[in-house]
Amino acid sequence: MKYLLYPFLIFSFFFLTSLRSDKPAYKIFSQKGKSVDYSDLLKAALSSDLVIFGEIHNNPICHWLEYELMRDLYQEKKSDLVLGAEMFETDNQLLINEYTSKKIRKKDFESEAKLWSNYKTDYAPLVDFAREKGLKFIATNVPRRFAAMVNQYDFVGLDSLFAVERGMMAPLPIHYDSTLTGYQSMIKNIGNDMPAHMSLNLPKAQALKDATMAYLILKNISENKTTFLHFNGTYHSENQEGIVWYVNDYLKRTNMPLKIVTIASVEQDSLDMLLKENYGKADFIICIPKSMTKSN
Repeated sequence: MKYLLYPFLIFSFFFLTSLRSDKPAYKIFSQKGKSVDYSDLLKAALSSDLVIFGEIHNNPICHWLEYELMRDLYQEKKSDLVLGAEMFETDNQLLINEYTSKKIRKKDFESEAKLWSNYKTDYAPLVDFAREKGLKFIATNVPRRFAAMVNQYDFVGLDSLFAVERGMMAPLPIHYDSTLTGYQSMIKNIGNDMPAHMSLNLPKAQALKDATMAYLILKNISENKTTFLHFNGTYHSENQEGIVWYVNDYLKRTNMPLKIVTIASVEQDSLDMLLKENYGKADFIICIPKSMTKSN
């Protein structure tokens, strides 16, 4: 009789174990797929000059971890921490400066600045933290109208800009490598709805954004000699391309020593292990359930 009970007991054990299993909101992996702790990520970030945090724009776990990492870096770095983000365009820098230095009111800043639809829930906490602690917050993205010019007319469309307008972007001409996987995939995924010339120009508009973000990151690191924490869409920096490629391209020309830590964000059905397709996307890969609710 006892032998008949063994299968039942084994089944019951695994059944009850499965019921008690956790439902983690995220898991962090190394670039080779090894499970690591948040403390490992923080330790690496604390010892770096530049932390590039690639987020999924509407994922609340990304935004919460961005806030927590910012707070933890501040505990160590204090005023030697500089923040910056893709979500703010360079022509809004004056408004950001006025707000973070407490010269203007919150409602005036939010009514005049070009803000994303999910600003109040996802990015206001970052900007308000900078205001509270007296930190610099850099708008790193090129004004969208200039990216639209490149999409319409190629890089030559920027030649007609005045000096003050050129000051809102990376120095021209933009070094563009059309063989980069990220830019190639943009062309493949566009479809047939867009005119051919604009299909070829779309990754160039993306490159203008990437180059501008990289340029302003490095400019502020060299001027302030601080740790720069940058927030951007994960597609702008994963696989050492986009912003990271331009940072490294600039560094080759300046011989400026810089320690960089990259973070990517991915969504998977299961967090048990990192899918092979997500290996190498960054130094640290934040894996989040696909079922996670969205923030906008």
